[in-house]
Amino acid sequence: MTGLPEDVLEFARVVAGAGGRALLVGGCVRDLVRGDPSKDHDLEVFGLTVPELERLLAGFGEVIAVGRAFGVLRVKGHDIDFSVPRRDNKIGKGHTGFRIEFDPSMTFAEAARRRDLTINSIGLDPLSGELLDPYDGLGDMQAGVLRATDPTTFPEDPLRALRVAQFHGRFEAEPDEELVRLCAALDLSELAPERVRGELDKLLLLAPAPSLGFRFLERTALLRFFPELAALVGVPQDPEWHPEGSVWTHTLMVLDEAARLRTGEKEADLVLLWGALCHDLGKATTTERGEDGRIRSPNHEPEGEPIARGLLERLRAPNDLIEGVSVLVRYHLAPAHFVAQKTTAKGYRRLARKLGAVGLSLADLERVARADHFGRATSDALAREFPAGDEFLETARQLEVEKEPERDVVMGRHVLARGFQPGPEIGRILERCREIQDETGLDDPEAILDRVLSSG
Repeated sequence: MTGLPEDVLEFARVVAGAGGRALLVGGCVRDLVRGDPSKDHDLEVFGLTVPELERLLAGFGEVIAVGRAFGVLRVKGHDIDFSVPRRDNKIGKGHTGFRIEFDPSMTFAEAARRRDLTINSIGLDPLSGELLDPYDGLGDMQAGVLRATDPTTFPEDPLRALRVAQFHGRFEAEPDEELVRLCAALDLSELAPERVRGELDKLLLLAPAPSLGFRFLERTALLRFFPELAALVGVPQDPEWHPEGSVWTHTLMVLDEAARLRTGEKEADLVLLWGALCHDLGKATTTERGEDGRIRSPNHEPEGEPIARGLLERLRAPNDLIEGVSVLVRYHLAPAHFVAQKTTAKGYRRLARKLGAVGLSLADLERVARADHFGRATSDALAREFPAGDEFLETARQLEVEKEPERDVVMGRHVLARGFQPGPEIGRILERCREIQDETGLDDPEAILDRVLSSG
């Protein structure tokens, strides 16, 4: 098979010269077969013990044990994980409840049996190009089916249910009924929050239709481990604005629309996708039917912000992601409201500052609003028309705050030059100067200071 990095081939040759056999395994083989790019490569080395492999790799550079308990080694400067065949004997709960037994003499079929899905249980000899497929992963891949390699060992790591959801969304492959049953019986509460978020991040970043993964969690009742999301299932919406149905249905449509707006910048895309997933969390607690029979969710934007924050904090998300998503949830209706209410330049500048404080822009906010608008079944959404978003962006461009807020014109040195001493008063003056700048668009620091100081 062509396209393999030269260092993979060189390592395989050296292993073969030492009497072993190095096989590419796992996701990198799946991706190669599918024709997808794969940056990381996993080489499973048969016929050599871990110490023998470590000594062999030392000839290429510094050897790093990235998972010594699992026999995983790396050579500094190479994106390759090396391991030897092993058995994972379950002795307790959770992903760490295993007794690892290394056995270089295992056959590939024996070693591959511990893997989660058949599509991840294919081996590739990088030297001969031979594909080893003891569990018909190639057949499942061609048929678009997800199937457990070994149903008896699949439940040993509950994270596998989230991996199935991820692969369902990424590859649009259908889990077979046995796999659905296996996943439904798993307990995600055993998992470290970071591992859970890692799989959800992959689903959000890599799936053409992330909604499939979340529909799978709903189908298997695993959505209960994400109560903020489960609370949206069945929550009604006004059919005039949301003919597609419930808040959950709308949310998943918005999620898929947001996926179409990804830029390829990981951190920015995560904020966008998590923002789309969380944007209407407040509707679970604010939705009501009025005396006129209309369904409304008043103040669901600010109400949803702490709910989104709580979900991400529980998943131990980085602070930048939490703050960014929180702001997007609070202001996701602003683009449409600003246009409808003919908001002044001051409003645009102030909102740009609030977003800028967490590393976002009005353009970022408009992407979430656009996904929100298209993620429904109204006639303008189906026609891919969002005039309010277009006008919002055009106004932001004219004010030169589309990508970032205006920089403060008045700095501390300007205030000190007027005879003020360092202290809290400087901050209050600068804040008032900022308000005048946003309100008037003035760019002369002395003119702004004159206004502020003359007003007392």
